[in-house]
Amino acid sequence: MDTSTKVLLLSSVYHGGLAITRSLGRLGVAVYVADADPWAPSLFSKYCRGRFIWDLNRAPAEDSLAFLTTIGRTLGRHTILIPTADTTALFVAANADALQEWFLFPQVPLDLTQSLCSKKKMYFLARSVGVATPNTFFPASRQDVLAFAEDARFPIMLKAIENRRAKNPAARKKVIVRGKQQLLDHYEIMEDPQHPNLMLQEYIPGGEDANWMFDGYFGENSECLFGLTGQKIRQYRPSVGITSLGVCQPNATVVETTKAFMKAIRYRGILDIGYRYDVRDGLFKVFDVNPRIGCTFRLFVSDNGMDVARALYLDLTGQPVVAGHDLPGRKWMAEDIDLASSYYYWRNGKLTVTEWLRSFRGLQESSFFAPDDLHPMLSICLCDFRHLFRRLRKKERTTPMTGAFQSKLTKIKTDS
Repeated sequence: MDTSTKVLLLSSVYHGGLAITRSLGRLGVAVYVADADPWAPSLFSKYCRGRFIWDLNRAPAEDSLAFLTTIGRTLGRHTILIPTADTTALFVAANADALQEWFLFPQVPLDLTQSLCSKKKMYFLARSVGVATPNTFFPASRQDVLAFAEDARFPIMLKAIENRRAKNPAARKKVIVRGKQQLLDHYEIMEDPQHPNLMLQEYIPGGEDANWMFDGYFGENSECLFGLTGQKIRQYRPSVGITSLGVCQPNATVVETTKAFMKAIRYRGILDIGYRYDVRDGLFKVFDVNPRIGCTFRLFVSDNGMDVARALYLDLTGQPVVAGHDLPGRKWMAEDIDLASSYYYWRNGKLTVTEWLRSFRGLQESSFFAPDDLHPMLSICLCDFRHLFRRLRKKERTTPMTGAFQSKLTKIKTDS
């Protein structure tokens, strides 16, 4: 295998960037990381050959292009560029002509990238090619929400159409609402009336085993060169979050549906897509399409070690992609968020200690701990501790004062 071509990660989203760095670095590939966060776990990996601190989301596009051109000159022509977030995938698609002088990446039209990153556009795109999706409504105002709630069948999923356009952190969350008033309350918190960005989606009943994922890589003619499926065992937060513990399981229907979908829209590159099985009509319904690498991609590893990052590398460097075979039962987890999600499942009566211990049978890999690369684990422990400390401080500042202390404080203010 020729590993002489270098790789630059354009942002390093949480454990996903670390997984790319390790996966390619263990093959001997020189991996570099450009990210706004100097504490990103991938920057502390022994497989990271160099770091570039840059905030692509806040910097003007022309400054980012100049910065990346400088990196391109430093690393040499034809460095492979791997975006790891919607914002960076959109940036690459929008500036493909300028970037391709120095970098290699799958050429995906900007309008297609925008359609897949927008849940609204993706919804209509999927329906136009015959792919099943949950019934969804896109309100333009509070009045639309009121009219919808009159005949709605609860529970309903409320979520952002595009996370990058969310007005606040709360608006980037998915919320299951169980009644009209709860829907209106969350809508008021999450929506920006001047720039509507919320959608109302039917909630498909079932447990976590109804959630299916496909991770794959599609070549120049939209042929699937590598692709595996799996299920969520736990997610953070429960029912609405990202995978914290997953298992590889074959699903021919999901594979064939995804292949036909990507062929119809002529997609090339890494794909991370989510489905939910609807027992009411026996259909697997697509609800999330990411035209980029997903942070869970190391769940999907074949018997010869292939994953989507390696498939991308081989294809873009003109080497054959040998997909290998799936490994049913292979499990992967993200340690810190799985600990948090396990607590929520236990608190809600959906997980016992015995079930929790059994759930780790078949665990082959975790996000941060690796015997050959320990520094990222120490880094994420420090980051999690800092995050927890900030949350506790914030909670302490916002907790209302009650009882005798509040009365005493009121008296002091009155006297003064």
